[in-house]
Amino acid sequence: MIPLSILDLSVVTTATRPSVALRNSIDLAQHADQLGYTRYWLAEHHNLASVASPAPDIMIGQIAAATERIRVGSGGVMLPNHAPLMVAERFKMLEALFPGRIDLGLGRAPGTDHATIHALRSRFDGREGDDFVERLIELTLWETREFPDGHPYNNVVAMPNDAPLPPIWLLGSSDYSAQLSAQIGMGFAFAHHFASHDAVDAMTWYRAHFKPSRWRDQPHSILAIAVIMAPTDEEAERLVLSADLNRLLRDRGQYRPLPSIEEALAYPYSDAERAHIARNRSRLFVGSPQTVMQKISPLIAASEAGEVMVITAVFDHDARKRSYSLMADAFKLGKQAAA
Repeated sequence: MIPLSILDLSVVTTATRPSVALRNSIDLAQHADQLGYTRYWLAEHHNLASVASPAPDIMIGQIAAATERIRVGSGGVMLPNHAPLMVAERFKMLEALFPGRIDLGLGRAPGTDHATIHALRSRFDGREGDDFVERLIELTLWETREFPDGHPYNNVVAMPNDAPLPPIWLLGSSDYSAQLSAQIGMGFAFAHHFASHDAVDAMTWYRAHFKPSRWRDQPHSILAIAVIMAPTDEEAERLVLSADLNRLLRDRGQYRPLPSIEEALAYPYSDAERAHIARNRSRLFVGSPQTVMQKISPLIAASEAGEVMVITAVFDHDARKRSYSLMADAFKLGKQAAA
Protein backbone atom coordinates (compact mmCIF):
# COMPACT_ATOMS: atom_id res chain seq x y z
CA MET A 1 0.00 0.00 0.00
CA ILE A 2 1.01 3.63 -0.43
CA PRO A 3 2.11 5.80 2.54
CA LEU A 4 -0.57 6.93 4.98
CA SER A 5 -0.52 10.20 6.91
CA ILE A 6 -2.72 12.35 9.17
CA LEU A 7 -4.08 15.88 8.96
CA ASP A 8 -5.17 17.06 12.40
CA LEU A 9 -7.39 20.05 13.23
CA SER A 10 -7.12 19.68 17.02
CA VAL A 11 -10.87 19.14 17.21
CA VAL A 12 -12.81 21.05 19.88
CA THR A 13 -16.07 19.45 20.99
CA THR A 14 -18.87 20.50 23.30
CA ALA A 15 -17.16 18.37 25.96
CA THR A 16 -13.50 19.09 25.05
CA ARG A 17 -12.04 22.52 25.69
CA PRO A 18 -9.43 23.88 23.24
CA SER A 19 -6.54 23.33 25.66
CA VAL A 20 -7.54 19.67 26.00
CA ALA A 21 -7.91 19.38 22.23
CA LEU A 22 -4.28 20.48 21.81
CA ARG A 23 -3.12 17.83 24.27
CA ASN A 24 -5.25 15.28 22.43
CA SER A 25 -3.31 16.15 19.27
CA ILE A 26 -0.04 15.27 20.97
CA ASP A 27 -1.54 12.00 22.21
CA LEU A 28 -2.87 11.18 18.73
CA ALA A 29 0.49 11.97 17.14
CA GLN A 30 2.24 9.57 19.51
CA HIS A 31 -0.36 6.95 18.59
CA ALA A 32 0.24 7.57 14.87
CA ASP A 33 4.01 7.37 15.37
CA GLN A 34 3.64 3.91 16.89
CA LEU A 35 1.27 2.76 14.14
CA GLY A 36 3.68 3.63 11.33
CA TYR A 37 2.04 6.71 9.77
CA THR A 38 4.36 8.74 7.53
CA ARG A 39 3.40 12.33 8.42
CA TYR A 40 1.40 14.25 10.95
CA TRP A 41 0.31 17.69 9.74
CA LEU A 42 -1.36 20.49 11.71
CA ALA A 43 -3.77 22.99 10.18
CA GLU A 44 -3.95 26.76 10.67
CA HIS A 45 -7.43 28.14 11.39
CA HIS A 46 -8.43 31.30 13.24
CA ASN A 47 -11.63 32.18 15.09
CA LEU A 48 -13.15 28.77 14.43
CA ALA A 49 -14.86 27.25 17.45
CA SER A 50 -14.21 23.63 16.41
CA VAL A 51 -10.46 24.02 15.73
CA ALA A 52 -7.97 24.72 18.54
CA SER A 53 -4.78 25.28 16.54
CA PRO A 54 -4.11 28.74 15.00
CA ALA A 55 -0.30 28.29 15.15
CA PRO A 56 0.87 25.04 13.53
CA ASP A 57 4.57 25.88 13.94
CA ILE A 58 4.20 25.82 17.72
CA MET A 59 2.35 22.50 17.63
CA ILE A 60 4.92 21.03 15.22
CA GLY A 61 7.69 21.61 17.73
CA GLN A 62 5.68 20.10 20.57
CA ILE A 63 4.68 17.03 18.57
CA ALA A 64 8.12 16.45 17.06
CA ALA A 65 9.57 16.52 20.58
CA ALA A 66 6.98 14.00 21.79
CA THR A 67 7.45 11.53 18.91
CA GLU A 68 10.39 9.57 17.54
CA ARG A 69 10.02 8.82 13.82
CA ILE A 70 7.02 10.43 12.17
CA ARG A 71 7.45 13.54 10.01
CA VAL A 72 5.63 16.56 11.39
CA GLY A 73 4.49 19.54 9.37
CA SER A 74 1.96 22.21 8.55
CA GLY A 75 -1.16 21.50 6.61
CA GLY A 76 -0.70 24.30 6.24
CA VAL A 77 0.74 27.66 7.08
CA MET A 78 -1.59 30.21 5.45
CA LEU A 79 1.15 32.26 3.83
CA PRO A 80 -0.89 35.45 3.22
CA ASN A 81 -1.21 35.77 7.02
CA HIS A 82 2.55 35.82 7.63
CA ALA A 83 5.72 37.62 6.64
CA PRO A 84 7.76 35.16 4.51
CA LEU A 85 10.89 35.87 6.57
CA MET A 86 9.06 34.84 9.75
CA VAL A 87 7.94 31.59 8.14
CA ALA A 88 11.46 30.89 6.91
CA GLU A 89 13.00 31.52 10.34
CA ARG A 90 10.50 29.40 12.23
CA PHE A 91 10.73 26.42 9.91
CA LYS A 92 14.50 26.60 9.61
CA MET A 93 14.56 26.53 13.40
CA LEU A 94 12.27 23.49 13.47
CA GLU A 95 14.46 21.78 10.86
CA ALA A 96 17.56 22.54 12.95
CA LEU A 97 15.96 20.99 16.04
CA PHE A 98 14.41 17.98 14.27
CA PRO A 99 16.48 17.44 11.11
CA GLY A 100 14.82 15.42 8.38
CA ARG A 101 11.44 15.29 10.13
CA ILE A 102 9.78 18.63 9.26
CA ASP A 103 7.46 19.55 6.37
CA LEU A 104 6.36 23.04 5.32
CA GLY A 105 2.91 22.93 3.78
CA LEU A 106 1.65 26.27 2.45
CA GLY A 107 -1.88 27.44 1.70
CA ARG A 108 -3.13 30.57 -0.03
CA ALA A 109 -6.49 30.84 1.76
CA PRO A 110 -6.74 32.89 4.96
CA GLY A 111 -8.35 30.11 6.99
CA THR A 112 -10.84 32.48 8.65
CA ASP A 113 -13.47 35.20 8.22
CA HIS A 114 -13.01 38.76 6.91
CA ALA A 115 -12.91 40.47 10.31
CA THR A 116 -10.24 38.08 11.55
CA ILE A 117 -8.26 38.53 8.32
CA HIS A 118 -8.17 42.26 9.03
CA ALA A 119 -7.05 41.66 12.61
CA LEU A 120 -4.29 39.31 11.43
CA ARG A 121 -2.98 41.66 8.74
CA SER A 122 -3.81 45.15 9.99
CA ARG A 123 -0.14 45.90 10.75
CA PHE A 124 1.16 44.25 7.58
CA ASP A 125 2.81 45.87 4.59
CA GLY A 126 -0.41 46.96 2.90
CA ARG A 127 -0.25 44.66 -0.13
CA GLU A 128 -3.71 44.10 -1.58
CA GLY A 129 -5.30 41.20 -3.43
CA ASP A 130 -3.95 37.69 -3.96
CA ASP A 131 -0.20 38.02 -3.41
CA PHE A 132 0.44 34.35 -2.65
CA VAL A 133 2.91 33.82 -5.50
CA GLU A 134 4.81 36.96 -4.53
CA ARG A 135 5.08 35.76 -0.94
CA LEU A 136 6.06 32.25 -2.05
CA ILE A 137 8.87 33.62 -4.22
CA GLU A 138 10.12 35.75 -1.35
CA LEU A 139 10.04 32.73 0.97
CA THR A 140 12.19 30.70 -1.41
CA LEU A 141 14.62 33.60 -1.85
CA TRP A 142 15.41 33.48 1.87
CA GLU A 143 16.78 30.02 1.11
CA THR A 144 18.43 30.59 -2.26
CA ARG A 145 19.83 34.06 -1.45
CA GLU A 146 19.14 35.13 -5.05
CA PHE A 147 17.73 38.58 -4.34
CA PRO A 148 18.65 41.07 -7.11
CA ASP A 149 21.81 43.14 -6.76
CA GLY A 150 21.22 46.10 -4.51
CA HIS A 151 18.10 44.62 -2.92
CA PRO A 152 17.88 45.58 0.78
CA TYR A 153 17.18 41.98 1.79
CA ASN A 154 20.67 40.98 0.67
CA ASN A 155 21.80 42.20 4.08
CA VAL A 156 19.22 40.12 5.96
CA VAL A 157 19.85 36.46 6.83
CA ALA A 158 17.14 34.01 7.89
CA MET A 159 18.45 32.26 10.97
CA PRO A 160 19.54 29.64 11.76
CA ASN A 161 21.43 29.92 8.48
CA ASP A 162 23.05 26.47 8.74
CA ALA A 163 19.65 24.71 8.57
CA PRO A 164 17.75 24.43 5.27
CA LEU A 165 14.10 25.08 4.73
CA PRO A 166 12.25 21.76 5.05
CA PRO A 167 10.48 20.28 2.01
CA ILE A 168 7.78 22.64 0.73
CA TRP A 169 4.30 21.46 -0.22
CA LEU A 170 1.58 23.56 -1.81
CA LEU A 171 -1.92 22.82 -0.60
CA GLY A 172 -5.05 23.32 -2.65
CA SER A 173 -8.63 22.39 -3.43
CA SER A 174 -8.63 23.46 -7.09
CA ASP A 175 -6.43 23.22 -10.16
CA TYR A 176 -4.59 26.46 -9.30
CA SER A 177 -2.22 24.96 -6.72
CA ALA A 178 -1.79 21.83 -8.84
CA GLN A 179 -0.58 23.94 -11.75
CA LEU A 180 1.67 26.12 -9.59
CA SER A 181 3.17 23.10 -7.79
CA ALA A 182 3.96 21.42 -11.09
CA GLN A 183 5.43 24.57 -12.63
CA ILE A 184 7.85 25.32 -9.80
CA GLY A 185 8.57 21.70 -8.88
CA MET A 186 7.18 21.32 -5.37
CA GLY A 187 5.04 18.72 -3.64
CA PHE A 188 1.26 19.01 -3.93
CA ALA A 189 -1.50 18.09 -1.46
CA PHE A 190 -5.12 18.12 -2.61
CA ALA A 191 -7.88 18.75 -0.04
CA HIS A 192 -10.60 16.39 -1.27
CA HIS A 193 -12.42 16.75 2.06
CA PHE A 194 -13.71 20.22 1.19
CA ALA A 195 -12.94 20.64 -2.52
CA SER A 196 -15.53 21.22 -5.21
CA HIS A 197 -12.92 20.65 -7.93
CA ASP A 198 -12.29 17.11 -9.16
CA ALA A 199 -9.37 15.50 -7.35
CA VAL A 200 -8.47 13.23 -10.27
CA ASP A 201 -8.21 16.17 -12.65
CA ALA A 202 -5.99 18.25 -10.36
CA MET A 203 -3.70 15.45 -9.25
CA THR A 204 -3.15 13.79 -12.62
CA TRP A 205 -2.48 17.20 -14.21
CA TYR A 206 0.15 17.87 -11.55
CA ARG A 207 1.97 14.60 -12.20
CA ALA A 208 1.82 14.96 -15.98
CA HIS A 209 3.19 18.52 -16.00
CA PHE A 210 5.67 18.41 -13.10
CA LYS A 211 9.00 20.12 -13.76
CA PRO A 212 11.97 18.95 -11.65
CA SER A 213 13.54 21.71 -9.56
CA ARG A 214 15.96 22.32 -6.73
CA TRP A 215 13.03 21.63 -4.41
CA ARG A 216 12.05 18.20 -5.74
CA ASP A 217 13.31 15.81 -8.43
CA GLN A 218 10.09 13.84 -8.82
CA PRO A 219 6.39 14.70 -8.38
CA HIS A 220 4.75 13.66 -5.15
CA SER A 221 1.04 14.19 -4.62
CA ILE A 222 -0.94 13.70 -1.43
CA LEU A 223 -4.68 13.00 -1.47
CA ALA A 224 -6.25 14.37 1.73
CA ILE A 225 -9.57 12.69 2.53
CA ALA A 226 -12.04 12.70 5.42
CA VAL A 227 -12.63 9.23 6.87
CA ILE A 228 -14.59 7.91 9.81
CA MET A 229 -13.91 4.22 10.31
CA ALA A 230 -15.29 1.83 12.94
CA PRO A 231 -15.43 -1.96 13.28
CA THR A 232 -18.91 -1.99 11.71
CA ASP A 233 -20.81 0.19 9.25
CA GLU A 234 -23.49 0.76 11.88
CA GLU A 235 -21.05 2.13 14.44
CA ALA A 236 -19.36 4.36 11.88
CA GLU A 237 -22.74 5.74 10.81
CA ARG A 238 -23.43 6.62 14.43
CA LEU A 239 -20.05 8.35 14.88
CA VAL A 240 -20.53 10.49 11.76
CA LEU A 241 -23.69 12.11 13.13
CA SER A 242 -21.57 14.70 14.97
CA ALA A 243 -19.75 15.70 11.79
CA ASP A 244 -22.99 15.80 9.80
CA LEU A 245 -24.59 18.31 12.16
CA ASN A 246 -21.42 20.37 12.53
CA ARG A 247 -21.04 20.71 8.76
CA LEU A 248 -24.72 21.59 8.35
CA LEU A 249 -24.38 24.40 10.91
CA ARG A 250 -21.09 25.62 9.40
CA ASP A 251 -22.68 25.89 5.98
CA ARG A 252 -25.23 28.21 7.61
CA GLY A 253 -22.49 30.35 9.11
CA GLN A 254 -22.85 28.86 12.61
CA TYR A 255 -19.37 27.92 13.79
CA ARG A 256 -19.65 25.78 16.90
CA PRO A 257 -17.65 23.05 18.66
CA LEU A 258 -18.26 19.54 17.37
CA PRO A 259 -21.54 18.33 18.92
CA SER A 260 -22.03 14.99 20.63
CA ILE A 261 -23.87 12.11 19.02
CA GLU A 262 -26.73 12.67 21.44
CA GLU A 263 -26.96 16.33 20.42
CA ALA A 264 -27.03 15.30 16.78
CA LEU A 265 -29.74 12.71 17.38
CA ALA A 266 -31.89 15.29 19.19
CA TYR A 267 -31.62 17.91 16.43
CA PRO A 268 -34.94 18.46 14.56
CA TYR A 269 -33.76 18.00 10.95
CA SER A 270 -35.98 19.14 8.11
CA ASP A 271 -36.15 17.19 4.85
CA ALA A 272 -34.06 19.90 3.17
CA GLU A 273 -31.40 19.63 5.89
CA ARG A 274 -31.23 15.86 5.52
CA ALA A 275 -30.77 16.29 1.78
CA HIS A 276 -27.99 18.81 2.42
CA ILE A 277 -26.23 16.33 4.72
CA ALA A 278 -26.56 13.61 2.09
CA ARG A 279 -24.85 15.86 -0.48
CA ASN A 280 -22.03 16.64 1.94
CA ARG A 281 -21.40 12.91 2.39
CA SER A 282 -19.79 12.84 -1.06
CA ARG A 283 -16.67 14.30 0.59
CA LEU A 284 -16.71 11.91 3.55
CA PHE A 285 -15.89 8.19 3.62
CA VAL A 286 -17.72 6.36 6.40
CA GLY A 287 -17.94 2.71 7.36
CA SER A 288 -16.10 -0.44 8.36
CA PRO A 289 -12.58 -1.03 7.02
CA GLN A 290 -13.94 -3.10 4.14
CA THR A 291 -16.56 -0.50 3.22
CA VAL A 292 -14.18 2.46 3.35
CA MET A 293 -11.46 0.72 1.36
CA GLN A 294 -13.97 -0.21 -1.34
CA LYS A 295 -14.95 3.47 -1.57
CA ILE A 296 -11.51 5.07 -1.53
CA SER A 297 -9.45 2.59 -3.56
CA PRO A 298 -10.83 3.69 -6.97
CA LEU A 299 -10.20 7.36 -6.10
CA ILE A 300 -6.64 6.65 -4.98
CA ALA A 301 -5.92 4.72 -8.17
CA ALA A 302 -7.57 7.22 -10.53
CA SER A 303 -5.85 10.23 -8.93
CA GLU A 304 -2.44 8.51 -9.04
CA ALA A 305 -1.92 9.63 -5.44
CA GLY A 306 1.55 9.05 -4.07
CA GLU A 307 0.24 9.22 -0.52
CA VAL A 308 -3.06 9.38 1.37
CA MET A 309 -3.62 11.83 4.23
CA VAL A 310 -6.60 11.23 6.49
CA ILE A 311 -8.60 13.66 8.60
CA THR A 312 -10.98 12.13 11.14
CA ALA A 313 -13.24 14.39 13.19
CA VAL A 314 -15.42 12.56 15.70
CA PHE A 315 -16.68 13.52 19.14
CA ASP A 316 -14.84 10.91 21.20
CA HIS A 317 -11.03 11.00 21.25
CA ASP A 318 -10.71 7.25 21.79
CA ALA A 319 -13.02 6.62 18.83
CA ARG A 320 -10.79 8.89 16.74
CA LYS A 321 -7.70 6.92 17.75
CA ARG A 322 -9.46 3.65 16.97
CA SER A 323 -10.44 4.93 13.52
CA TYR A 324 -6.79 5.68 12.78
CA SER A 325 -5.77 2.26 14.10
CA LEU A 326 -8.24 0.59 11.75
CA MET A 327 -6.94 2.70 8.85
CA ALA A 328 -3.39 1.65 9.69
CA ASP A 329 -4.45 -2.00 9.60
CA ALA A 330 -6.31 -1.51 6.32
CA PHE A 331 -3.19 0.03 4.77
CA LYS A 332 -1.01 -2.69 6.34
CA LEU A 333 1.23 -0.16 8.07
CA GLY A 334 2.33 -2.59 10.75
CA LYS A 335 3.37 -5.15 8.14
CA GLN A 336 5.30 -2.48 6.23
CA ALA A 337 7.15 -1.46 9.40
CA ALA A 338 8.02 -5.07 10.16
CA ALA A 339 9.27 -5.75 6.61
